Amino acid sequence: MSQYHFIAIGGAVMHNLALELHALGHQVTGSDDEIFDPAASRLRSVGLMPEAFGWFPEKITPKTDAIILGMHAKPDNPELQKAQKLGLPIFSFPAYIYEHAQDKTRVVLAGSHGKTTSY
Repeated sequence: MSQYHFIAIGGAVMHNLALELHALGHQVTGSDDEIFDPAASRLRSVGLMPEAFGWFPEKITPKTDAIILGMHAKPDNPELQKAQKLGLPIFSFPAYIYEHAQDKTRVVLAGSHGKTTSY
């Protein structure tokens, strides 16, 4: 299994990806400068809530397989800078989804009604 670190794990989309990767058996860590509910409660329920708010470059090691970067992480983020220095793969959420879905069949449901009951 892989080891992922989320920079800005508390986002609406980011925390859901972190939860899914964790459920699949991957090792997941993350940091953020603030996390609100429902993300905070959901991360806490599976042990993924960061112990403290802020950015901790020591969480980024050569054993980290990939960084998933949230939208509000700035270029001067110390965790991002450490990941770049180590030459780790860095993905935005859309880039990560693209990378891991290239060989999969995609189905898109659109419209005003019936999407939640379509399987």
